[in-house]
Amino acid sequence: MGPIDYLIIRFPGNKFSGKIAPELLRLEREGIINVIDLVFLMKDENGKLGSIEPKNLEGEVGAAFRELTKKTSEWFTEPDIEVFAESLPKNCSAGLLMFENVWAIQFKKALIEADAELVDMGRIPPEVFIKAERELVQKGGN
Repeated sequence: MGPIDYLIIRFPGNKFSGKIAPELLRLEREGIINVIDLVFLMKDENGKLGSIEPKNLEGEVGAAFRELTKKTSEWFTEPDIEVFAESLPKNCSAGLLMFENVWAIQFKKALIEADAELVDMGRIPPEVFIKAERELVQKGGN
């Protein structure tokens, strides 16, 4: 199995359009990721929280998400969802996505065959990296 990641994605103003579904589907079909769980939350202007299963969305958006969720399981627990929902601003939607990094499986096999040991791993968001790179350039670095 490959490493498991999760993303929490906000849509301010409840402007969820579903435009991410085709890209997620492409990533899955190309064997880059495997979607494990996907949950959508919505908080209205009064702060009332609701959730919807992706398979219950309608139209093209619903069709794309239904395709993605054919093999998903419910890994996000109600307490997980409640904790995140508390921090969700009013008039905002969010998607919680858990996925396996399938691309890493062959690399993992190579590590095992090489008697290598994974010591640590982490993730640096691209925005943080770009900001640090800009700061270096401003300070006279390369």
